[in-house]
Amino acid sequence: MLLANLASLAFVHVYTLAAWIIQEQPVGWDPISLWRQMNWAARIVVIILFIMSGWSIGVMIDRWMAFSAARKQSRSFAPAVAGALRDGKIDEAIRVAERNKKSHLAKVVTAGLMEFRAHQESGEIPGETIEASKRALERTEAIVHAELKRGLGGLATIGSTAPFVGLFGTVMGILHAFQGISEQKATGLAAVAGGIAEALVTTAIGLFVAIPAVMMFNYLTGRVEAFDVEMDNSSSELIDYFLKRRGMRRA
Repeated sequence: MLLANLASLAFVHVYTLAAWIIQEQPVGWDPISLWRQMNWAARIVVIILFIMSGWSIGVMIDRWMAFSAARKQSRSFAPAVAGALRDGKIDEAIRVAERNKKSHLAKVVTAGLMEFRAHQESGEIPGETIEASKRALERTEAIVHAELKRGLGGLATIGSTAPFVGLFGTVMGILHAFQGISEQKATGLAAVAGGIAEALVTTAIGLFVAIPAVMMFNYLTGRVEAFDVEMDNSSSELIDYFLKRRGMRRA
């Protein structure tokens, strides 16, 4: 008798559990169905995340093109300007630099050469001329550094805030799930599946936006630091060249 009662009770619980799970129609998991199930707050979060993704992709492409052009032109500029300076042809070196305007090295070297030439035309090369050229090089380095870092601040912001935007969508999705339970007077999985789906989708999109942005920010920042080292080295070599020129003029 006891076994019969236990079997009957187990059957009732199994039937109740099955009815609890399948009490509603299954939720669609394709992107269109998920979008239709989202409330307005979750949709706004998704739209914001896609805008952030588009912005970060645009910055990545822009910086990759700028860095590639700078690297390519610098490789052809460095030996050409070195040969011109070796022969003492400052005007030729300036013309070479002006033909490679996308090169970060050309921008820095041009500023120093033009400052040096402007003082050289006075007929002498005093120590103040070297200092003036050095200051021109430093100013141009700062300007070029700022140009190279253009957009990277926004990329860092996207990488750090996108997960939190997705987390906001997660919170809104959970609230939507509880709202569905309250309105439908149901506690089955299907009653909360839509809200949970919203939460998972917004979280996934937030991570999808943030991870590439952080990776590319670190990579591009490393490239900028490498460019800074190259500009510093070029400035030092140019100052050494000016000092040698002054020694030759004195001799």
